Amino acid sequence: MYTPADRSALRDALITEARADARVAGAALTGSAAAGAEDEWSDIDLALGLSADADQVAVLADWTAAMYAEHGAVHHTDVWSRGTVYRVFLLDSTLQVDIAFAPADEFGALGPTFQLLFGEPVEQPAWSPPSPVDLIGMGWLYALHARSSIARGKVWQAEYMISGVRDHVLTLICLRHGVSHSQGRGLHLLPTATTATVEPALVRSLDVGELRRAFRASVDVLLDEVALVDAELGVRLGRTLRELTA
Repeated sequence: MYTPADRSALRDALITEARADARVAGAALTGSAAAGAEDEWSDIDLALGLSADADQVAVLADWTAAMYAEHGAVHHTDVWSRGTVYRVFLLDSTLQVDIAFAPADEFGALGPTFQLLFGEPVEQPAWSPPSPVDLIGMGWLYALHARSSIARGKVWQAEYMISGVRDHVLTLICLRHGVSHSQGRGLHLLPTATTATVEPALVRSLDVGELRRAFRASVDVLLDEVALVDAELGVRLGRTLRELTA
């Protein structure tokens, strides 16, 4: 297990390596460190802006080799956003290290957690939260598949689909309360009375009766949120979604 001191030492070493790499034109802290909100469980989040003539593939290969050879990486995975690669490393100490390798024109703040260390950031397009109507659409889509999964006796798929309804409801609630919706980061900030209404949608076992109960509860809270977004849509969807749980 890593300590906060270990994390700080590694972050400092990575920043030093970034400054020494001529292909890296800029760097910034992102995530909890940039927000002054680190705790003992926080990971390392860095954004690197590559020079205009840098070979992104070569930079990724060199930095990845160093993470394994020098810093104890045991695996990594990638997340892409436009031309930026977010390479996420798992170290043998259990520390997570996220390094964004951004083309020159994509190095810049995408949100409030961007603390420039060096280089010249480029203004990025404004970030847009998901559309509530789109989330509602995904909610009823999961509900349709929950109904058919239960009917077919596919209990694990049913649990997955019911949880999908619930998770889209929680995202709608996060948007309504103005807290972070990404990966559940803001759920602890929601009023307890609000999250309590969603608890019945938790699947407690794979018993068919329990799946049906949780399914009804998930549709109930979905329709509650739909009504707050668009009352007329709530009425239209209500008639149909109630049929699913009948």
